Amino acid sequence: MNTKNNRRRRASIERIEKVFIELLQTKELQEITVSDICKLCELNRSTFYANFIDIYDLADKVREHLEEEVDRLYEAEKTQGFNSNDYLRLFRHIKDNQLFYRTYFKLGYDNQFKLEYYDIHQAQRDFDDKHIAYHAEFFRCGFNAIVKMWLAGGCKETPEEMDGMIRSEYKGRG
Repeated sequence: MNTKNNRRRRASIERIEKVFIELLQTKELQEITVSDICKLCELNRSTFYANFIDIYDLADKVREHLEEEVDRLYEAEKTQGFNSNDYLRLFRHIKDNQLFYRTYFKLGYDNQFKLEYYDIHQAQRDFDDKHIAYHAEFFRCGFNAIVKMWLAGGCKETPEEMDGMIRSEYKGRG
């Protein structure tokens, strides 16, 4: 395989994604055009279309990259089948990647997010089995609301303070 072209292609994709994320900070998704992106990236439209179907495909790819990165934060837990409930790690990641998370929420992907690695055993100890799905949804929505509020405020609180807030809400259950 041609390594030089692979490197060039990866660099083009990264530039497209970076410009797209920057544009999303000032425009709505439907206001962004392929021409806008290509002009700012100094790339041909054919380069864009060689890598993405359209703007919505690009948005999905950006979401996938962020979700893969978050999955890597907890990879050991997933492979070993346990949940440390380590929110501090996630809050640190959010603080270090604020632009990505703002983009994720702006695109509305948080409404599609499912708690794949929800600690069902912990929930069974704390809640009635028939209500676990409600608890998981309550937790997901509440957690997302806290993260959105933190991002909107510029992440002024430390990740440790945010972790403490979550833990105090769940009084040691989380």
